[in-house]
Amino acid sequence: MWEINEPDPVKLIIGILAADRDCLKEAVERISAEYGEYDLISKVYDFYQTDYYKDQAGENILRQFVSFKELIYPGRLASIKHRTNQIEEELADKLDTPFPRPVNLDPGIIEPSKLVLASTKNFSHRIYIGDNMYAELTLSFCKGKWQSFSYTFPDYKEDRYHEFLSEVREKLVEQIRSLKD
Repeated sequence: MWEINEPDPVKLIIGILAADRDCLKEAVERISAEYGEYDLISKVYDFYQTDYYKDQAGENILRQFVSFKELIYPGRLASIKHRTNQIEEELADKLDTPFPRPVNLDPGIIEPSKLVLASTKNFSHRIYIGDNMYAELTLSFCKGKWQSFSYTFPDYKEDRYHEFLSEVREKLVEQIRSLKD
């Protein structure tokens, strides 16, 4: 009989798309209140790769990533996606903007070898993870660098996020080592 092992804990990361800096700041505060202290936060990037969110959040969308200090069990990703969807709705009601969805929260997990993002939408490259949610392997980490796939979102294909994602990965590796010592 084969031995079944518990998965290693992973790093929760949330990508934020926001209509402006005030919305971005409010989103960071809200997800920090929900998921605890963050240990890494990226710089703010302009999000220009698609106009998909233009009607929801305007024309000058900003992107930022937050990585949380406490490691999580990877099986929580579906429930986290449900909760971040609720937070988006709460922020849409609270924030004073003309946009119906001024904040978009994209939770994912980083393991030493990959970045996985949660989604409400099914496509050929996504796997059902329970509770009406899907996940996709967005990037893999191989030979010291992040690698994309044909289906990877265009902004993740660019290497401008990769330095930050590598910092998160390094922090995760350190945390896992300290748990095993």
